[in-house]
Amino acid sequence: MHGEENKRKGPRTGKPLLGTLLTVIGLSWLMLSLPAIADEPAPDSLHAPWNTLLKELVHPARDGATTQVDYAGFKAQKHELSAYLSQLAAVSKAEYENWEQPRQLAFLINAYNAYTVLLVVNHYPDIDSIKDTGSLFSSPWSKDFARLLGKKRSLDNIEHGWMRGAQGDYPGFGEPRIHFAVNCASIGCPSLRAEAYTGERLNAQLEAQTRQFLSDRTRNRADNTTLHVSSIFKWYDNDFQHGWQGIDSLSGFFMHYADALNLDEAQRSKLQNGELDIQYLPYNWALNEFKR
Repeated sequence: MHGEENKRKGPRTGKPLLGTLLTVIGLSWLMLSLPAIADEPAPDSLHAPWNTLLKELVHPARDGATTQVDYAGFKAQKHELSAYLSQLAAVSKAEYENWEQPRQLAFLINAYNAYTVLLVVNHYPDIDSIKDTGSLFSSPWSKDFARLLGKKRSLDNIEHGWMRGAQGDYPGFGEPRIHFAVNCASIGCPSLRAEAYTGERLNAQLEAQTRQFLSDRTRNRADNTTLHVSSIFKWYDNDFQHGWQGIDSLSGFFMHYADALNLDEAQRSKLQNGELDIQYLPYNWALNEFKR
């Protein structure tokens, strides 16, 4: 650029020359600034490839109560999925730690779900359940195969270590609704959302996922004496009673979403008074696949 400037025959008067110099300085500053801007992608852009795949390959099922996943389609587009995961792997721990918490959590949820899809795709169609991808000595969730934040990690590490803060040195996010966002590729699991999570919309997305799951009567329903709920609430009961929204009990969490559970006044009263028994339904580990 400076070489091009030297070739120019500018006016010899002081004022125009000053203007030319100021223009050059301004353009130089702009050129130096552009790489920094380009290196900091818009919050949504990192997950745009994942969003595209989800919109194409995740389908509503049972009148919108859940979704099914086109694993054959993901297998056909494994290159695109792998390229997205490479983008996530390129995010350094230092860069991640500079983000706001909603963006961090959206990143982790997307990573967990995308790596879960990859795990299934690597064995599809020769499996009936994600559990078939494990072995006698290693569960699917304990395998260190997900490149994320500077090292290879397991799905357990992403969920329990980073998101929940239940292991390791990370405090977690204190957000019980993650259990309706992370997907275990199974019919019993809350649905895989047909869009990527983003920091800007995370709260609304988590709320929608929670309400969708609790409104599914195959997984959560009540009668006059008992509230029958997903085993998720048994496995992670502590997460639902640690103070989120001021809630300090599992029944308090259910009261918070009494409308989604479709509880009538009598059922709400019994739940509040500890008179509505809570029982956990069997979990269906069959693959949540969309069959063409």
